[in-house]
Amino acid sequence: MPTPPPPLPNSRTAPDGSAVIRVLSYNIRSMRDDTAALARVITACAPDLVLVQEAPRFFRWRKKLARLAAASGLVTLAGGATASGPALLCSLRATVERTEDVLLPLTPGLHRRGFATAVVRFGGARLGVLSCHLSLQKDERYEQGGMLLDRLAGMGVEHAIAGGDLNERPNGRTFRRLAADLQDCWATAPWGAEHTFPSADPRRRIDAILATRGVEVLGCGVPHGHPGVAESDLRGATDHLPVLAALRVPAR
Repeated sequence: MPTPPPPLPNSRTAPDGSAVIRVLSYNIRSMRDDTAALARVITACAPDLVLVQEAPRFFRWRKKLARLAAASGLVTLAGGATASGPALLCSLRATVERTEDVLLPLTPGLHRRGFATAVVRFGGARLGVLSCHLSLQKDERYEQGGMLLDRLAGMGVEHAIAGGDLNERPNGRTFRRLAADLQDCWATAPWGAEHTFPSADPRRRIDAILATRGVEVLGCGVPHGHPGVAESDLRGATDHLPVLAALRVPAR
């Protein structure tokens, strides 16, 4: 078993209005695996925001996503089938300004992709949020990386985060394109473990949380050994491992 990492900071709001938040990015494979284990992992990580990929998209998808949120002590914020898979969950600590689900251009023969987006506030901190699941096809993936950057830039906020299944390792050109403009949170402040896929024998880092330069990264990584996170749950919940980050967002 990996050595337990030092504790991540807990969520809190400072007197100056800045906020420390926990953000979790998680590909949940349409909740086809052990949903009780999935909820236990999310709950143990105590996130303020969960950036979901492969949320349920078909029969009663809203009810399934709402059930996962409730089992994790959260609420559904945005996305799901209306974003072609990406979704956002949040704690009641978040004040929601707006949400928007974005469908990306469809390439014939390939899976439709989208972004789940929102602008939220924690205390005096205002934050743009985007969950994504980029294409398996490298050229389409590169174009989607550019659309992600454009979407964040157009949200009208100083501070923003994006996260998801990038379907590419850090040395890939799309990952490098994103990391040139945004902080790759694991590379900025590594915490826990690096590799996210596959969950049974992780050998690749293809899932990431990214943040604009003004956000302070306090720690980011796979929560092996985090209190309450069982290795059996990480393996049984889905085929990806989650990425957990603690971030300090300045007051606007």
